[in-house]
Amino acid sequence: MTSPIAVVVLAAGAGTRMKSAIPKVLHPLAGWPMLRHVLDNVGRLKPAQIVGVISPGARAVAAAFAPYPTVVQRRPLGTGDAAKAALGVLMGHRGPVLVVFGDAPLVTADSMRRLVAACRRDRAAVGVLGFKAHDPSPYGRLIVHEGVLEKIVESRDANVVEKAVDYCNSGVMCLDGGLIAQLLAGIGNNNVKREYYLVDAVAVARAAGRKAIAVDGEEAEFQGINTRAELAAAERALQERLRAAAMASGVTMTDPDTVWLAADTRLAADVTIGPCVRFGPGVSVASNVEIKAFCDIEGARIGRGALIGPFARIRPGSEVAEDVHIGNFVELKATKMGKGAKANHLAYLGDSDIGARSNIGAGTIAVNYDGYGKYRTVVGAEAFVGSNSSLVAPVRIGKGANVTAGSVVTEDVPAGAVAFGRARQVTKKGRAAPLRAKLKVRAAAAKRAKKK
Repeated sequence: MTSPIAVVVLAAGAGTRMKSAIPKVLHPLAGWPMLRHVLDNVGRLKPAQIVGVISPGARAVAAAFAPYPTVVQRRPLGTGDAAKAALGVLMGHRGPVLVVFGDAPLVTADSMRRLVAACRRDRAAVGVLGFKAHDPSPYGRLIVHEGVLEKIVESRDANVVEKAVDYCNSGVMCLDGGLIAQLLAGIGNNNVKREYYLVDAVAVARAAGRKAIAVDGEEAEFQGINTRAELAAAERALQERLRAAAMASGVTMTDPDTVWLAADTRLAADVTIGPCVRFGPGVSVASNVEIKAFCDIEGARIGRGALIGPFARIRPGSEVAEDVHIGNFVELKATKMGKGAKANHLAYLGDSDIGARSNIGAGTIAVNYDGYGKYRTVVGAEAFVGSNSSLVAPVRIGKGANVTAGSVVTEDVPAGAVAFGRARQVTKKGRAAPLRAKLKVRAAAAKRAKKK
C-alpha cells in the first residue's frame, strides 16, 4: 500500500521588499491570496496532512491556512529551521513529506506529483524539483551525476565549472518521512548568516549514504515573488495559464490577452468572451453565453444563452437566468433576473428581483438605498418598466403591469395595472419664440458682464 503524503508549507517571513503591511503570502493573484493557490495545488495531491509554518504574531496568515494547523518558527533562522518547527505535527508520519513555499503559487500539482512519485520509485531520502534556467545566476545549482543529485551549490559559492551549470534549484523538496527528523538534525549553520538551510538536507543525506534525486519542472513554475513587479509578472503567467485552460475546454476569447480571470472562474463550453472583460472571484457562466467587450463580472451566476454587454457591470450576489439580455451601461447588484428578462440600456438594478420576460427600460433605477438601509424592488413576470423610471424600494410591480416612462414609483403596482408617477405636462401654444428671444437677451447680457 502506498504511504500517504504530508505537506509542509513554509510561510514565515515578512516580505519586506513588497513594501506592504500585508503579509507577502496574502497578496492576491487572480483574485486569491497567493497562499490559497499553494494550498489548492497541494490539495490536489490529497495529502494526509498539511501544516503551515508561520512567523510569530502572523494571525492573518494562520487564518488563511484554516482549516489546516500552523506552527510558529520562533526566530528567523532559515528554511531548515522552519521545516524543523513542523516535526511535532508530523510525528509518526512515515510517508513522503513535501516541503513547499507559501509564496510559490505557480508550482503545479503535476510537478509536485511527479517529484513524490520519483522519490517513492527510487527510494530517495531527498528529492528536489529542478529546472533549466534561462539566466541561472540567481539560483542554486543542482549538481547531478549519473542520475544522482550529488549536491546543491548556492550561486555565490559555486566555482567556475559549477557556475556554468544551468540546472537550478526550485526550492520544492520531498523528504522521506521516516528520515526527516534525522536529515533536519544534521543541517548545520556554518554560513555567513548562521542560518539552517533546507537545501543542506541533500548533503546530509549523501553523507549518510542515502540517495538524493532531482526531477525536472518548467522554469515558468518557479518565478520568485518578492517585489510588486514580480507579483505582476506572476499574475501575467497565471492569467496565461487560466486563459489557455479555458480555451482548451471550449471557450472562445476574441482577444485572450485582454481577458482577466479569477482562479475560480467557471466557464462552460461555447461561452464567447469579447475584449477587455474582467472576471472577479465567484463567477460561473453557463453554455452559449456571449459576454461582449468591456464587461466586469464578480460573484455572479450567468445562465445559458444570456447576452451580456458591452460595458455591463454585474456585481456580487446577482443571478442572471437563461436567455437574459443585459445591455450597455447596465449595472446589477444582488439582483436576480428571471428567464428572458431584458435590461438593454443604462439601468441600475440593485437589490432587485426581475420577473421572467420583463422589460426594464433605459435609464431605470432601482432606488434601493435611503441613506440608512437597503431595500428590495420586486418586478413580476412580463412587466414593462418604461424608460427613465425610478422604482423607490421597498416596492413591488405586479405581473404584467406597465410603468410609464419617466415615472417615480413609490407605491406597489398591482398585476396588470398601468402606473403613472410623473408631473402633468403643461403646453403653452405659441410661446416658444418669445421664450427663445428672452433667453438670447439674457445670455448676451451675461456675456457682456463677463467681459467687464
